[in-house]
Amino acid sequence: MGNWFVNNWFSAIIISVWMGLNIFLFVWFYFVYEQGETFYYTRHLLGRCSRTMRKQLDKNLTFHKLVAYMIHQVGEIFSNRIKDVASCSLALPQDPQQIPTYFVFTSIAGLTGVIITLALILIITSSMEVIRRNYFEVFWYTHHLFIIFFAGLVIHGIGYIVRRQNKESYKEHNPLFCQNRTEDWGKIPECPIPQFEGGPAQTWWYVIGPMVIYLCERLLRFIRYMQNVQYRKIVMRPSKVLELQLVKKGFKMDVGQYVFLNCPAISQLEWHPFTMTSAPEEDFFSVHIRSAGDWTDKLIDIMQKLPEGSQGPKMGVDGPFGTASEDVFDYEVSMLVGAGIGVTPFASILKSIWYKFKDNDPNLKTRKIYFYWLCRETHAFEWFADLLKAQEKEMEERGMGDFLTYKLFLTGWDQSHVNYVMVNVDRETDVVTGLKQKTHYGRPNWDKEFEQVRKENPTSVVGMFLCGPEALGKVLEKKCGKYSDVDPRKTKFYFNKENF
Repeated sequence: MGNWFVNNWFSAIIISVWMGLNIFLFVWFYFVYEQGETFYYTRHLLGRCSRTMRKQLDKNLTFHKLVAYMIHQVGEIFSNRIKDVASCSLALPQDPQQIPTYFVFTSIAGLTGVIITLALILIITSSMEVIRRNYFEVFWYTHHLFIIFFAGLVIHGIGYIVRRQNKESYKEHNPLFCQNRTEDWGKIPECPIPQFEGGPAQTWWYVIGPMVIYLCERLLRFIRYMQNVQYRKIVMRPSKVLELQLVKKGFKMDVGQYVFLNCPAISQLEWHPFTMTSAPEEDFFSVHIRSAGDWTDKLIDIMQKLPEGSQGPKMGVDGPFGTASEDVFDYEVSMLVGAGIGVTPFASILKSIWYKFKDNDPNLKTRKIYFYWLCRETHAFEWFADLLKAQEKEMEERGMGDFLTYKLFLTGWDQSHVNYVMVNVDRETDVVTGLKQKTHYGRPNWDKEFEQVRKENPTSVVGMFLCGPEALGKVLEKKCGKYSDVDPRKTKFYFNKENF
């Protein structure tokens, strides 16, 4: 529990504050409607048709998804209540204008309710993982229906649909006395026909702040988009990986950070995040882009067709933005785990370490790094092998060969590769990467790896950094808890994960 809190304390505080504010507002207005005497008949009508409310919150959901599900659940609760009210048999005259279907399509509240419901349905259904992964454009464009959703939500209350007994009527008609004398309403002076009024729209109280922040963010993104970006180098790497080296005036970054890229030649609206693989010490920033969908395929196709040495299409850059990897140099010992293209943030870290050693940086706190890279294809290792070779040479020249321990794991191979390895098994360097460290075949035995790290660093605080799939993240997070010693003077592992 302590390990989890150390890794997630800030997120826990943010979510707790947000939930606390919402719970406070809910409870506050609940008592306004529950105890306010002018709402007596309103709650009496709704109370007769109440249903049990259920809230299903997944603790593993992100803050954004938590908000979305809360909106959906609250909408479901109140829609159920409205349906129940409509189905109640009330001893009141039937006015055609009070028929629910007529009301829905002829009133501001009804029409906006239909619009925001449809918008919410489209947003939720297009957010399913299968659509995000395979039809990202559908997810991207339908998600922007949130503008219509919040606009409709603000307008929804203008129709004064939540009604209460007005003050003049309440003075003459006491609901506590008249509630059981409906047959005498209007016949005796103590119980005249009650008169009701609607309250003003209040939704804008809650959305105006976030909307202002969002508009400011969009304005900042537009300003960054208009800033000129130059191509320093365009390189096609093996396994359909595109490397872009870019230059932007005033751009400053830290290790492991990412940027959003927009290519108007492909889409004016789509922005995609990419982790930077360059080091802060370099005079440019670079990204490695793997073919993983329509947008990336189109970008790679455009770059491949460019004449040698020419500038690429206009590229908008927003960022940089921080990630957990920025804290890697705050630990004495770091374990870096990358899966596939998830190695990109660690390229930045390893490059930065190379520069720090080269410049004899006295502020470098890290004294040991364990690096693990899991990949399905042998070609994927090629573009990263040059960096590791440079690291090997640098550490050996400085007599620090033990500073970096790296292990490459190949999780997919065919028979021809096996035969080639068997023929060249006696070579001093690895047949796949050309490095002195031989490639491992299969998946790591994480219990063995953690045990080794704990044995070699008996009194250290170890930072575990992952950029890879969620399933692997769950495994490593459990291992961090398992191998952390309860004694504060001994080894502790702290888990940090990048989005993948």
